[in-house]
Amino acid sequence: MQPDAPTPDGQVADAVADNWVDRWAPSATRPYLRLSRADRPIGTWLLLLPCWWGLSLSILHSGTPRLSDLWIAIGCALGAWLMRGAGCTWNDITDRDFDGQVARTRSRPIPSGQVSVRAAVIWMCAQALIAFAILLTFNTTAILLGLLSLLPVAIYPFAKRFTWWPQVFLGVAFNWGALLAWAAHSGSLHPVALLLYLAGIAWTLFYDTIYAHQDTEDDALIGIKSTARLFGSQSPAWLRRFLVATVSLMGLSVISAVLPSQTILSLVIALVGPWAMGWHMTWQLRRLDLEDPDILVQVFRSNRDAGLIPLVFFGAALFIGLQ
Repeated sequence: MQPDAPTPDGQVADAVADNWVDRWAPSATRPYLRLSRADRPIGTWLLLLPCWWGLSLSILHSGTPRLSDLWIAIGCALGAWLMRGAGCTWNDITDRDFDGQVARTRSRPIPSGQVSVRAAVIWMCAQALIAFAILLTFNTTAILLGLLSLLPVAIYPFAKRFTWWPQVFLGVAFNWGALLAWAAHSGSLHPVALLLYLAGIAWTLFYDTIYAHQDTEDDALIGIKSTARLFGSQSPAWLRRFLVATVSLMGLSVISAVLPSQTILSLVIALVGPWAMGWHMTWQLRRLDLEDPDILVQVFRSNRDAGLIPLVFFGAALFIGLQ
């Protein structure tokens, strides 16, 4: 199957309507910003939110917020944008032949000819180096964790070629920030952070299985594996399991983090976070239609709101605890 000709302005097929890249960015920068998925910000949110979860629970666990935590939150946001861009660039470099055979992805900058592979490599390295400079402002444990995160990032694009569970590899990479941000505040890791990390992986299995259902027909033709293809019509049952795992593991992490240093009232408020997130995920399942690509992408993107919900209650719990 040959790639379709790119649209006159080079817009990517699954970009957010009226996104800032296609409307406002200088024309010379648009192919590179599209390569970084800047026209589809949901991925940055999904990478960033576990960072902010980890930072919030680390503060609740220690009971001692510091001014430096503000920089950790900002640094994580900048790093998430940059490393999501670098990771997507790497993904598109490795998948350029596959992307040209899938309807949703053949308009991406490399298969459509907007960006050469050489230019993409340079762009990827530039983003990663800026992110590394930000990482160096954190403590030693966080720096080492940040460097270690490059391993799952490098492996993920190849996972769908050798396993039916590439979403696990995505979860390992995308939720690493929960560990890093916890360590950036506390200076060390703790079992609580690992529970939160596992909750994030379960959440990734939930939302990325939904996302992967957009491409099941094309993936079957070219031999790409995914949990969406593996589960097929049984996906809703599996999604319910991932929902339960997400809420349960996050609830355990909240109890373990908050109980030693905060009041019972703070604990109750913090626990509302995973509970409310679970209700949002339940709403997603009720709205889900595996045969409707528009519904699939809308439900997938709604996970930004799902991931923001716990932060509201973690912040409220911290505020109550400081009174």
